[in-house]
Amino acid sequence: MKSGSNFEKILKAGHFAFTGELGPPRGANIEAIREKAAPLKGNVDMVNITDNQTAMVRMSSWAAAMFVMQEGLEPNYQMVCRDRNRLAMQSDILGAYAHGLRNILCLSGDHQQFGDHPQAKGVFDIDSIQLVSMIKKMRDEGKFLGGAEIDEPPKMFIGAAANPFADPFEWRVHRLAKKVAAGADFIQTQCVFNMKKMKEWIKQANDMGLTEKVYILPGVTPMKSIGMAKYMKSKVPGMDVPDEIIKRLQGVEKNKVADEGIKIACEQIEEFKQMKGVAGVHLMAIEWEHKVPEIAERAKVLPRPKV
Repeated sequence: MKSGSNFEKILKAGHFAFTGELGPPRGANIEAIREKAAPLKGNVDMVNITDNQTAMVRMSSWAAAMFVMQEGLEPNYQMVCRDRNRLAMQSDILGAYAHGLRNILCLSGDHQQFGDHPQAKGVFDIDSIQLVSMIKKMRDEGKFLGGAEIDEPPKMFIGAAANPFADPFEWRVHRLAKKVAAGADFIQTQCVFNMKKMKEWIKQANDMGLTEKVYILPGVTPMKSIGMAKYMKSKVPGMDVPDEIIKRLQGVEKNKVADEGIKIACEQIEEFKQMKGVAGVHLMAIEWEHKVPEIAERAKVLPRPKV
């Protein structure tokens, strides 16, 4: 079995990382996973496998990650705190590691009231920072959260999320610092549209020395339409879409809006390549996986390094 995380090796070798995302199907359809995985192969270093995102029931993250691995991609197994207590989390982590998963992203999870089971009981036994800390303890100390020894510790490469835009902004970098202190190896951020605010956040992270301790990958999402841009601006919590993005999309012909969205995303990636403290980008082409090869090509991130 493959020993460690290939994604970790790419970052440690100093390459600019490029990761993607795949949402499991709303059913037991393996073909749907294979279809989404095909355009990602060879174009990204790792693929995030979401865990009941937006609190909608989907195939489990670790199961979908297994199929993604069979397709020749390296998964980033996401785990949310909403649905499991610490017993279930620790047993799932052991199972995932035993099956060959090497990357994990720790998240709180979208509140269940936003999904298709608003009456579901939210567990939130521990939060995302405690989850990071728990996995680090399992990996580095070989101990469960309760203190008992683990016979074979799960050597996971640990990720966490960050939102540089939520209010109050001045607290954002301190929340990042807490995740780094808890043991996060890498950070993937919320979709970035407000580059001005993002640069300020990265500058704060650089000034605090955080970027020397953790790999930061800003989230990039190409806008498909003006409707999507307006929806993200007004309806998605913690999202910051400046008016100039919407104006820019409105300034092109209707059949060229999607192309302009990709152009904006590629311009962002170009800026991130030059930004001190940025180790790569996380491309969230939401239900637009077939566009990933084109975006990777236009963003000049191909070929991906072999390590």
